[in-house]
Amino acid sequence: MLPRLFRRHPREWGPLEWLAVFGLGALVAVAITVAVTMARGPGRCGDDLRDIGGDCVGVTAEAFEADPGIEGLIGAVADENARVRQDWEDPPSGPKIPYVRIALMMPFTADDHSAMTKDMIRRGLAGALAAQRQANRFGGPHYQLLLAPDGRNLDQWEPVVTRLAELTKDTRAPLVGVTGIPSSTPETRKAIAALSKHSIPTVGPVITAANMNSPYFFKTSPNNDQFARALGLYLEKKPARHRGFLVWDNRNEDVYSQNLRAVFERHFGDAYDLTNHNSNFTGTSGTDKGIPQRFTDAVQKICNEKSDTVFFAGRDQDLPAFMERLAQEGGCGRTTALRILKVGIGLEPTLTADAPTRWLDEARATIVDASAVDPAWWAGKSKPKKALGRFLDRFEEIQKQYELGSKPLDDGYAVMYHDAFALLAGAVDRTFAEINEGGKKAPEAVSIPTNDDVYNTLIIPSIAGDACSSCLVGAGGTYGFEGPGKNDQWAVCKPVPVVEYPPGTRSGDSGAPGLYRTYRNGSQGACPS
Repeated sequence: MLPRLFRRHPREWGPLEWLAVFGLGALVAVAITVAVTMARGPGRCGDDLRDIGGDCVGVTAEAFEADPGIEGLIGAVADENARVRQDWEDPPSGPKIPYVRIALMMPFTADDHSAMTKDMIRRGLAGALAAQRQANRFGGPHYQLLLAPDGRNLDQWEPVVTRLAELTKDTRAPLVGVTGIPSSTPETRKAIAALSKHSIPTVGPVITAANMNSPYFFKTSPNNDQFARALGLYLEKKPARHRGFLVWDNRNEDVYSQNLRAVFERHFGDAYDLTNHNSNFTGTSGTDKGIPQRFTDAVQKICNEKSDTVFFAGRDQDLPAFMERLAQEGGCGRTTALRILKVGIGLEPTLTADAPTRWLDEARATIVDASAVDPAWWAGKSKPKKALGRFLDRFEEIQKQYELGSKPLDDGYAVMYHDAFALLAGAVDRTFAEINEGGKKAPEAVSIPTNDDVYNTLIIPSIAGDACSSCLVGAGGTYGFEGPGKNDQWAVCKPVPVVEYPPGTRSGDSGAPGLYRTYRNGSQGACPS
């Protein structure tokens, strides 16, 4: 009997049997995949972000892998976010504290061609963290700072904006605004247009190209035209011999440099004959288009023409190479010192390090920078004003814990990222107090502001006549906005100091040009004293 059984041919399987086998195999494959994934953890980008081209992209409240020197700060933001969430869901003591979300949309990785360097990233992030911690020290709603990496070249913004728009619909802890937006590029212009389409108020802390505008896009920094007006005040006092020269970045995709070139030509082209005295170079920001930072032609012409005033229409990353090339030529027979006029958020520390300082000396040159900040504000003998002092207290705490590099305040990124977050948080606080009858409601019954509510608060004019009502009292000064569409949502009355390096006279010093402020309609008497 047994041998006979072994000699029987097995019955052929039908469709049902084969379907069961394939189904079982698929289940086993899924189980293996899940087990492997759980064993490995969420991966370098965490649960909320995707790895796109080596960059983590998306929106998250938690930590993820980024460049060394930045991960610690990311972890600090994630810890603060977790604490904010716990204070609402399961507070260790006291009442529940409602919260909203503000997103920091910018790169968290960098390479040699990125518009935002690693140092800029970590200082901007430190400034935003300081503002978040300061805002969470007080009553009213608290704040999560969502991290929204959009790629080192700012070109992965689409999935980020899509996710941000979804988060505005969260009725428990809605996204109410976005900050970050670090660089003037075509991709950035598309991103701010998309954010406006979703009615998300967005603040650019360090955008300066005057043509970077959109209805929901507010800027706390001065723009290139306003920087140029500050330089104009300087040149009225110190015109030299009007032997000018324009050095400009020829990358068409760099909106910042192209706009700055046009602004310099408009303001100073006639007085300094820039049409007939200029040279271009290829900057390092953006995709490769040949060997960058070739300054031989510019430097030779500056020497041959005995120029005394150079207008640099490029990014700070390229300026040290220009300074080094100038140093190789030395004074080249000039009878006057050379001034390199530039604009920017601050004095990038790479410009004031030992070697660049030596190059300036060898070239008999000085940097003249129209800026959003002045290092004398925190390095001087006088006590900082209240808002700046509070910021410095929070920033010092962060600086003790994390490496922020040399002169971490001088480039202005920490200050302006702080102010951009503070602008949104201030609008939330005012809105929250108004719609909740001054905070009389119980935490569970309060109304939470939405992105639309915050925008409607931001467009209420904060400056009327010579009075400042609900202005931003920030680390970078006291300034405000004038209402829908006016000044294309650029801040008004923002101080614009002109800083010389090596240090010379500064705005406000005796005999120095007056301190320029971003005036309304060009009127110099329109700002509160």
